[in-house]
Amino acid sequence: MTTEKKLGIWMDHSSAHLTEFKNGPIETKIITSAFTHDQKEQSLGKSENLMHNKEQHQQAAYYKKIGEDIRHYNKVIVFGPTDAKSELLNVLRADHNFEKIKIELQPTEKMNETQQHIFVKEYFSKH
Repeated sequence: MTTEKKLGIWMDHSSAHLTEFKNGPIETKIITSAFTHDQKEQSLGKSENLMHNKEQHQQAAYYKKIGEDIRHYNKVIVFGPTDAKSELLNVLRADHNFEKIKIELQPTEKMNETQQHIFVKEYFSKH
């Protein structure tokens, strides 16, 4: 029998903090979106349509990067304050490679790294 690999992801539209649930020291990997607030301001000055196209393209690349990490796990909890977690889930559900991975969402407030680690430990200790 293989051991289940579990991952917690705190995310918003600008960054995702990936925390593996395991014995031993906990490490967090951070993935950031290429679409920054400065880019949004710059693009708005040019064209709103251009800004939305650029934002959609960069958000899709951001979700794809997160998905590449999720593939290595059996159970994933995605939590955070924005709709980014739902958007990520919609992208993953469209890809059959994620069918066997149990992915759950839970809304939370903004958290620091220590709070994220505690949340992941408590969540997977119960599930």
